[in-house]
Amino acid sequence: MTERRTPSGTTKGTTGATTSGPARGSRKHGRGTPAQRERVAEFRAQDRRLAEAEATRRGTKRPSTSSATGSAPARRTDPRQPAAPTAKRTTAPTRSSAASTRHRPAEPVGRHAGRSAGADKVRNVGRDAGRDRHPVEPVSERLKADASRRRQPRHAKPLARVQHTSRRDRVAKRLTPGWFRAGSPRKRLIALLVGAALVFGAILVRITMLQTTDAASYTLAGTHQRTEETVLPASRGVIFDRNGDELALSVPATTIFVNPKLVLDPVGTAAVLATTLHLSPAKQQSLVVAMSDKTKGFEYVARQIDDATALAVMSLKLAGVDSYEEDTRVVPGGDLALGVIGKTDTDGKGIAGLERQYDTLLTGKNGELVQEHDTKGNAIPGSGSVSVPAVPGTDLVLTLDRSIQFSLEQALLKQVSELRAKGGTAIVEESGTGNILAMASVQIRADGTYAVTSANLGAVACEEPGSVAKVITTSAALNEGLITPQTYIEVPGYRIYDKGTRWEKVIHDAEPHKTEMMSVQDILVHSSNIGTIAESEALGPERQYNYMTAFGLGLKSALDFPSETKGLLAPWQKWQGTEKVTKSYGYGVCATAIQLVGAVNVVANNGVYVAPRLVQGTIGEDGVVAPAAPAATRTVLTPDTAQTMNLMMRAVVCDGTGAAAQVDGITVAGKTGTGVKAVNGVYGAEGKDAKYYSSFIGFFPAEAPKVTTLISIDEPDPTNLNRFGGTAAAPVFQAVVPTIMHQLEIQPPNTTGGCPKS
Repeated sequence: MTERRTPSGTTKGTTGATTSGPARGSRKHGRGTPAQRERVAEFRAQDRRLAEAEATRRGTKRPSTSSATGSAPARRTDPRQPAAPTAKRTTAPTRSSAASTRHRPAEPVGRHAGRSAGADKVRNVGRDAGRDRHPVEPVSERLKADASRRRQPRHAKPLARVQHTSRRDRVAKRLTPGWFRAGSPRKRLIALLVGAALVFGAILVRITMLQTTDAASYTLAGTHQRTEETVLPASRGVIFDRNGDELALSVPATTIFVNPKLVLDPVGTAAVLATTLHLSPAKQQSLVVAMSDKTKGFEYVARQIDDATALAVMSLKLAGVDSYEEDTRVVPGGDLALGVIGKTDTDGKGIAGLERQYDTLLTGKNGELVQEHDTKGNAIPGSGSVSVPAVPGTDLVLTLDRSIQFSLEQALLKQVSELRAKGGTAIVEESGTGNILAMASVQIRADGTYAVTSANLGAVACEEPGSVAKVITTSAALNEGLITPQTYIEVPGYRIYDKGTRWEKVIHDAEPHKTEMMSVQDILVHSSNIGTIAESEALGPERQYNYMTAFGLGLKSALDFPSETKGLLAPWQKWQGTEKVTKSYGYGVCATAIQLVGAVNVVANNGVYVAPRLVQGTIGEDGVVAPAAPAATRTVLTPDTAQTMNLMMRAVVCDGTGAAAQVDGITVAGKTGTGVKAVNGVYGAEGKDAKYYSSFIGFFPAEAPKVTTLISIDEPDPTNLNRFGGTAAAPVFQAVVPTIMHQLEIQPPNTTGGCPKS
């Protein structure tokens, strides 16, 4: 049988059967030029011939059957297996001859040529493998394999496939973490999703915080950007006397300051300011140094000066010099009651006296003014509003009487200067209430002049009271029933204690006399030390001590004044030698003026001790007066004992050492005291180098006491005969009584007051 190829790719055989259609393994029929297809067909035919020849040689070729109708040969070898379905074919090549083998349609060429050839080889090999255990490999493939083996060295490992990458890919691979070089899109997408979730979660959390917990701070920050807060200073409370007169109040003042950064001529500016403000050379030099320092923006020049002086400074229009207003504390009476009222610093804080003691009460609460401003810092008119109003401090109403205080200070200054004393103290107390009507302290200054001191010596200083303490001893003995005013006691001119020892001590009376019998009243009237010792020995140390503390000695008073002292009074168990008797007449004990006036006031107040007080009430923001609590009291003497002492103390003024305290038409009861001060623990010799502390305490009208007054002169001239209590202090008492009676509107209970006329 012969074959002939047609241009259409069909093959005609001698039998006249025509086979058409695409070849197996090709995707499309008729690809490539006819010449190319013929050449491919020749190569394939040659491969088949070689394969058949090799199969024949090995004896493994299986005969193939063909029919005229082109049916495929049966491939079933196992009768147990079902027959395979046969496919209808137009022509079927047989393996009986090479012609029948080559009777196949032409294969496509081009990019599908290799695919068709390869597919055909796979089919042949697969078919033959099922029939024969030794499939025949095409010669061309075997030749290629042999050539490949010849090119490779013996025992050589197969070469790894070289991947050619660009420089950009190599850099990206080096910079990218290994996890992201894994080549897994799923991992990269998960990482991207997690990262995005974290970022958006953080943003959500931050937004939530800005709207909740941090909202207030950012709102406040925004408010501060457009608003300005100005402090509204609260005025300090006013201090009034018992009648409503101002003793201390705050008034506007002007403070001058400089901005060194704006000062053009530090030396010249300082000179002008020093001349106008009367500054000292040291202050002027310090201003020059301060204004030369351009790193500073503020320096005080003068604080709280009067408006006239401030106006004179500001009219000069000096570069860098400016002023502002602030409150200053003033006392309308000048130094009136300075030691009691105290003072404040330039910032308005109490630093002494009642100003310090009641600073919290007197200090108000500052307010706040909120005002909006523009971007340049200029306040917007009409935008200001008071967010927190200023609350002024609470006012104090004292028990002091301004007129009595002034009269007492002037009388004390006069007497101290005349006696050339170191200083003096005076207290006026209302007998029934304990209210302090006046409390004065004066001292000599360095230049030899006298002035009211800023220290309240009546509360912060103590001295040995001397014979004033005899009121306590005599009252105690009377109250215990050990003596009566008519009891007579043998009183020698002196007594010697601890004779023959190094502690030997001689005690004598101020008025030399021989041993004589003296009544208790005479002992008090003539202020006998020896007679008072006898009364104290009858009491004993323990009862002596108990009565002294009951009268207020050795205890801090109810005033609780800043820096107040409680004095010195050792427990009776520690008394040794003459200490057991000297305390009875005012030695070996240290007492303040406020303690002494309170002790003598027990007699004036019918035997009841009443605690002293300086504050009568307060006035709040609403203007309502709130009275202070009444003074504490305690009973010390029986009324009969107090009345007996009252009568004996009247005799002291009328017939004894207190004669200088007599007031016409007014019955006065009192007691003098002249104590020798210990200097460095040594008492000086009287009339030579001794230093004295002279006092007088009295109350009036004696028939119905209203006021108890103490006058003490510290260290009067020892060469002056008026250095004793009756001559140094009693005259001051006499001078202030009329003013006290006028201010308190005290009327004598009868027209027979005063001392009996002989």
